[in-house]
Amino acid sequence: MAAISPPTRPVLRERYERRRREVIATAARLFAERGYQATSMSELTEATGLAAGGLYHYIESKDQLLISICDELLDPLLERAREIAAEEAPPAQQLRALLHAWLAHIASHRDHMLVFAQERHVIEREPHWRRVRGQRKAFEKLLDDVLARGERDGTMHFEDRSFALLTLLGMVNYTPQWLNPRGRLSPEQIADGYCDVILRASAA
Repeated sequence: MAAISPPTRPVLRERYERRRREVIATAARLFAERGYQATSMSELTEATGLAAGGLYHYIESKDQLLISICDELLDPLLERAREIAAEEAPPAQQLRALLHAWLAHIASHRDHMLVFAQERHVIEREPHWRRVRGQRKAFEKLLDDVLARGERDGTMHFEDRSFALLTLLGMVNYTPQWLNPRGRLSPEQIADGYCDVILRASAA
């Protein structure tokens, strides 16, 4: 079933997009808790509070919901990362700003991150996955460029920059598995801790 085209009037379009984001966030929570395959469309409809068939006003299929979850996870993060990378600041300062933005995004999109890690195999062979993979690669390149600039200006020294990047990606991408929104450490403190690990390694 095809989703109904969004309204063209600005006020109605804004309301539609806000409701659509709520639907996607609800789907992310259910998929994270129960698993993608174990969550039925009727359960999604009930959780969103929509009438029977109302879900299709906002999405075309369950698969499309999964793709939308990936988009909501990567699009705003990549946009913010590009803004930070475009600023004139020392590499270490940029790295810390990127990590702050990244951890804040993880904290606000923890369900999306869990779903991405658990369910990416469902869409990895779909045409849309090429775009998702491209977004991931673009974000990773921004991080690597910051580390490379640190090497060039002499403020960072890595025996193997690729290993440093993989270490950073591994640390941060595992964070949703243990992150507690009401825990002892704030996203900012976690980001600073990760940044300090990389900067200490670069100074060794």
